[in-house]
Parts: sequence; structure tokens; C-alpha cells
Amino acid sequence: MYDLPGPRSRALLARGLPHLRDGKRYEAASQRSAAEGHVAPAQVIVDRAEGDYVWDLDGNRYIDFQNGWATNPLGNCHPEIIEAVHQAQRRYGYHWEHPLRIPLAEKLAALMPGQALPRFSFEVSGTEAAEAAVHLALCHMQRRYVISFTSAFHGESLGTKMISGYGSANNLYMEGWAGGVIKAPYPYSEGVPANMTEEQYVDYCLWYLDTHIPEYLVPPENIAAILIEPGLAEGGNWIPSLTFMQGIRRLCDKHGWLMIADEVLTGLGRTGKMWSVEHYGLVPDILVAGKNLSGGIEPCAGVAAKDDILGDNPRASGGSTFAGTPAGCAAALKTLEIYERDNIVASAAHLGEIAAKRMADWPARYPIVGQVRTLGLLMGVSFNAQEGQEDDEHVARTVRDEMLKRGVWAICELERQVRMYPALNMDETVLRRGLDLMEESIDQVQRHGATVGDYPPMPSGVVGF
Repeated sequence: MYDLPGPRSRALLARGLPHLRDGKRYEAASQRSAAEGHVAPAQVIVDRAEGDYVWDLDGNRYIDFQNGWATNPLGNCHPEIIEAVHQAQRRYGYHWEHPLRIPLAEKLAALMPGQALPRFSFEVSGTEAAEAAVHLALCHMQRRYVISFTSAFHGESLGTKMISGYGSANNLYMEGWAGGVIKAPYPYSEGVPANMTEEQYVDYCLWYLDTHIPEYLVPPENIAAILIEPGLAEGGNWIPSLTFMQGIRRLCDKHGWLMIADEVLTGLGRTGKMWSVEHYGLVPDILVAGKNLSGGIEPCAGVAAKDDILGDNPRASGGSTFAGTPAGCAAALKTLEIYERDNIVASAAHLGEIAAKRMADWPARYPIVGQVRTLGLLMGVSFNAQEGQEDDEHVARTVRDEMLKRGVWAICELERQVRMYPALNMDETVLRRGLDLMEESIDQVQRHGATVGDYPPMPSGVVGF
């Protein structure tokens, strides 16, 4: 068990609070929690990262289940990708018309679902790519509305905040900006309303899209697209059903809407297939890619689309100064080369099966565990407060805190889930050890309750809540 934060981390945190975002809010919340007798949460700052592990400033080692927010598909600091980036930077520096974009676009076209999305527009991040995909759809269809879903997360820019349904507080004071976005209910597998079964709730969500929106909100001929994450990641790693995803495709075809799949987090092997839509036998009209694309070393993202959508759409803006940099494209080309050489997608599927089997009995054995959700290495565990305990979110954050003290780094923000995104080639022994330590943490919280205070998210660059 680590005593966190260690002295070096604690000293740097103290220096940072006067300068970093939310430093005042964190300090006030810390004092309030301490006055109520809560245990302070674990906090660390990363000193270095390599492969399946990260180390903090105090020399403590952690199994990396957060994986750069699912951005390092081949583990931390992959040496081959770093070398490819180094060579590209030495040769090209930064120029827009370098020769690496075209081979990367060719490679991506060959990997797209059904090889049906032959064109690619480069962006810096998944946020920019999601915005570009929506603008592309609006301009191509010459319509004003797009449908997205509750709990969806597409980014933190002004545009993607409007599109996302992450939570009401996320759009506070900007509600009037979202006039062109229709938020539809997402078919969660927990907390189903009105005593419906999961299947009934899926039917209701599809009915809402097919009937309620066109009849009562917006005429179907003024809706350009449905934007869907085929694995609702930031909102809690919710896994949509086959019925729902195929229903989305059917409704898009029926009403003449485009289907946009945001695969920034779910794509490129995360779910055990190259693209998550492949689990559902679907081909979207537009696909958003990012994160895993460049091996966690350089930013690189973008939008793939059918030829008629992206081949000639002069009103649709996209790209930026640093979209498709030489270093980013070099990182992506090397990452995809390693994917093919080392059978990375098959590795992710295999590790996902191991993890699913290892966690399968947790809901039955631990009352605080609400549900285990996995699709490949897109993994989430939801938690419930028991009688006499704090709220659900508090329980989840305490489990995550216990994991960190035991040397496992996972993700838990302001939600009742702990989310895990291991590297797609993580050593099987390391994966099993991390899950063992997670179960120890769950058992600890089950027996002794949640004791971590109501702390806000940590300032940027800090590992904590």
C-alpha cells in the first residue's frame, strides 16, 4: 500500500495550487472534507512512463489501466513510434504538404468498415474531428439539425460541448447555443426508467428517434445526421445492444439521415475489432477517428467519409495548422504497421475475454458492484451505495482511490463508474495482477465503506480524482 501523496508529489502539488485551474476550488473542498472527518484522496504526479507502467515522483509504480485516457494502444512510450516521430521531425520539421499524409490516408481507407469510407480529412484531436464531422454532415445534407445522445461525450470545445450530453452542468450558461442539437435518450443497461426491461427501453429509445422527434420536434427532412458512440465511453463505458445499433442504421436509411460513428475512443482495436461498429455489422456514412491512431506519441485524428460526402463539399470547413503534421502521420503509419505485424486487434480481443471472465462474478459477490461492462478492452464497473453509505459516485471514487494506493491507475471522474483502458498488447500477467488488485480494493470498500471526501477533479497534469 502506498502512502499518497508522497513527499515529492505533495511538495509540487502545493506549488501548483496557486497557479493551476481549480486550485482554489480544490483547496476549499479539501478543507471541507477534512472538517467532516473524511480521508484525503490519493494524489500523485507522473515522473515517467514505460510499457504497462507509470511511476510517480516518489518512485511508486502503477499498473496503467487509464492508458493516457485510452490513447496509448501499444503501451507507454513505444520506442519504435518515438523513433519514427523523431525521424519525421528531423526530416520535415513542420510543413503542410509533406508526403506522409497520402500513404496514411490510403492505409486508413483500406481499414475502414467495408472499405466504404475512402476519403480522410485530418484533424489534430478527436474534439476537432467530431466538430468537423458534424459540420460536414450539415453542409452535405444542407440541413440544420443533428441528433446526439444523453451521456455522450464528443469533446470540450464550445461546439462539442453543445453536441455532447455528458451532463447538464457541462453546458451550464451555454444552453442557448445548442439550438441545432437534439438530445435523444441513450439505452443504458442500468437505471432503466418506468419499470421497463432493458429490451423495452431500447425499443422506447428507437421509437423516440423514429416517431417522437420527427412528429413533435423537428421534421425529418431538416435533420442531417445521428451522431453515436458505438460504445458510450466517457459517460461510463455503456455498451449498446445489437438491436439499438442496427436500429440506428435502419432509421438513418428510412429518414435519409447520415450515420456518424464517433470512434475516437472505441476505434482502432479498443473493443477487440478494428472498429466497434464491426460488432454490429454496420457501415456508417462518416467515422471519427483519433486517440489510438498515433500510438499516444503525437496528436493525429480525423474524419473518414463516403466519397460523395467528403469528395466535394466546399462549405464544410476542417483541419487546422497542426492537422496531419509530419510527426503525427509518421506516428500513425508506424502504429498501424505494428498493429498488422503484432496482431494487436486479436490481442485486444483475447485480453478482453480474460478480463470479462475475471470480473464476471463481481456483481454477485460484492453488493456495491452494480454492473460489469466490457467489450474487448473497453471496460467499466459501476457501483451502488449500500444502506448507510454515501452516494454511488462517492463509492466509485473510493474504489478508485484504493486501487491507486495498491498500485493500479484507473479512471473515475464525477460518475459512479470506474473505467479501465489497458494497452491493447498489455502483458497478460500484468492485466491479471491489476484486476486482482482492483478486486482487493472493492472488497476493502465493501467491508469498510467509502471514506474519501468530496474532492473536485484534480488540476491538469495531476493523477488523482
